[in-house]
Amino acid sequence: MSDASTGRGSAGNVIAALCSLFIPGLGQLVQGRVLWALFWFVFAGVAWTITFVLTLGFFPFGGALVNLMACLHAAVYSPRR
Repeated sequence: MSDASTGRGSAGNVIAALCSLFIPGLGQLVQGRVLWALFWFVFAGVAWTITFVLTLGFFPFGGALVNLMACLHAAVYSPRR
């Protein structure tokens, strides 16, 4: 049997996913996964910077893609037992 408060679709994962949608890595930090949080935050910064430079500031989409990936990563988290 699985606990309703953990795993995919749980309230905690929904809150973490929403946090990661706005600030990549924040959802992972809420879940207590510090290294993943740092990874997503740095990766988003690099992606925003690279796409900003490549598109001359017109359409820096890289960070938005990373935000979505971090959001999905937080949403499907299931702690190991």
